[in-house]
Amino acid sequence: MNTKIYPGGIVEITDENICIKNADDALELFSIDGCTAVIIKKNCLADNFFDLSTGIAGEILQKFSTYRMRMAIIGDFENITGKALRDFIYESNKVKRILFVKTLKEALEILTNG
Repeated sequence: MNTKIYPGGIVEITDENICIKNADDALELFSIDGCTAVIIKKNCLADNFFDLSTGIAGEILQKFSTYRMRMAIIGDFENITGKALRDFIYESNKVKRILFVKTLKEALEILTNG
């Protein structure tokens, strides 16, 4: 798995072939030595992650919460049409366990500063 490591144990997954399909896949990200937070691109998450009725996003969020890890998902989330998904993104960004951000710079800033 291709990664870039930033101070504080923040790991950016740079491998475009990674696809997080379930909570077990997310757990594999925790195995990176010294990892405290993960940054991943939106396209590295299975499409059903964004279909809240599947429960995948909730399962992954629970794993990150249980293991006290954080994740930033980089992508364009401006045109989300579903209210439930918009609300999920809003609440996640408030709690700052899983962040939905537009840029790597924004992800690093939030993960580094709290």
